[in-house]
Amino acid sequence: MTGAGGDGVQPGEDRAEERAAVAAMTDVAAQLLAALPPALADRAVMVPFGDPAVQAERVRWFYTPTDHGGVPLGELAPRQQGLVMRLLATGLTPAAYATACTIIGLENVLDEVEGWRVDWGRERGRDPGLFWVRIFGTPGDPLWGWRVGGHHLSVNLLIHQDRIAATTPSFLGADPATTPLLAGTLRPLGGPEDLARTLMTSLPAPQRTAALLHPRAVSDIVSGNRPRVQAGDQMIHMQDLFRGPLPAPRLSALVDRIDEIAERGSGYTDNDHLAMALPSRPAGVGAADLTADQRALLRTLIAAYTDRSPAAVADAYRRHYHDDRHLDLVHFGWAGSRTPGEPHYYRLTGPRLLVEYDNTQRGANHAHSVWRDPDGDFGLDLIASHRTSLAH
Repeated sequence: MTGAGGDGVQPGEDRAEERAAVAAMTDVAAQLLAALPPALADRAVMVPFGDPAVQAERVRWFYTPTDHGGVPLGELAPRQQGLVMRLLATGLTPAAYATACTIIGLENVLDEVEGWRVDWGRERGRDPGLFWVRIFGTPGDPLWGWRVGGHHLSVNLLIHQDRIAATTPSFLGADPATTPLLAGTLRPLGGPEDLARTLMTSLPAPQRTAALLHPRAVSDIVSGNRPRVQAGDQMIHMQDLFRGPLPAPRLSALVDRIDEIAERGSGYTDNDHLAMALPSRPAGVGAADLTADQRALLRTLIAAYTDRSPAAVADAYRRHYHDDRHLDLVHFGWAGSRTPGEPHYYRLTGPRLLVEYDNTQRGANHAHSVWRDPDGDFGLDLIASHRTSLAH
């Protein structure tokens, strides 16, 4: 991989699996564009890739119920919808794809939870048809990318030559985070949540103190939907997580009310937000201080995020963190309660790694999770190096 995973994360000498993944997504993307009528194709694709307007849109991503850019599923014919889902599947492991599909379908459950009342200025506010696809550049060109996104979902990939250059930012959320089923429970993000809680609970008192970033959980992921993250970033409030102004004053008032309730629930002041800002150095307990069993838990937790990528990339990450030299550089931090069902947040930090998870809103039944590469999100490091080489 050119950019995905950063230095030291390589799929090995035999790159056949990675080349096959790139060929598959290139073929499906080309099929999708060919299947669209001209008016929809013009909205689905942005060219040329190097145009500044294209790049500005490529890094403008969301996880709120707003226009994510491109063409939504609801405007597509069944075969076209199927091609969008095939494209999404090429960018994820099967487990991650199943999770993404569950998140899309969960919009129907959320609609019922909210009494079918929230519309966000649209005909239907919670709508599994409002997940957008957008392709940047021409599939098969040396540099191109794509995005599938909607409420609680953003999958972003960059392709360079026949390599997967970037797979972050990658966002998955769930509202409700826990839903009763007949003789069961639906928890799309329950696995990563339980792994992190088990790890935190397993720590002896001194390490638990080191891991505790704050006694109360922040009300959202701190990195938000920034194109790039850096030390000192603080949580973005909900009002700034939409594509432009909301279409009606009542919706602005709704967002203000949601944010106010979330902030009141967290009890955070400006000083608290400052304390939870993204650190310049990894914060929490270091993997080097964990037992063998705890390190195994941490490896599995990391994989729950890095598996949000094609199998070749996911396998490379697993090999990377199997190496103790790389795992030892990862830190685990926690904020809030360790009791299931109560507000909590956790964070993984390390070289080219940022993971955040929060489950605080709606009575700790609304989860957000994100995987990012602070140096290589969207492959911006690769693109910058190309521009530098061209300039010389």
